Amino acid sequence: MATGGQGNLFEIGVSYRYAQEHAWVVQAITGFLSAYFMEDARFRMKRHLHELETGMYVWICEAPGEKFIRRLFKRLQVDVPPFALYQRDSDVEHSIRHVIDLPSDHPGTIEQLQ
Repeated sequence: MATGGQGNLFEIGVSYRYAQEHAWVVQAITGFLSAYFMEDARFRMKRHLHELETGMYVWICEAPGEKFIRRLFKRLQVDVPPFALYQRDSDVEHSIRHVIDLPSDHPGTIEQLQ
């Protein structure tokens, strides 16, 4: 992962399918990430964007490590509808995009959060 000021850069993406099925989720995740910063200053949301070519919503964040990121997703699953989480390469050098998608048999699914 790329290194930022205090930690590792990573991305949270919401698939077009998930955002269409649950239109309110994009605003909910933005609020969740803002609140997460207030709770733990080691976490930073660097940028939020909407990729027109994929329809995916993406938050570029900085956090101390993978364990921290996994805890973030465990807490997020309480606030949004059920999702599958998978990883893909990112456009940010040495970064991983964690994609929230509708639960399915996606070939790249690494974890079904329940």
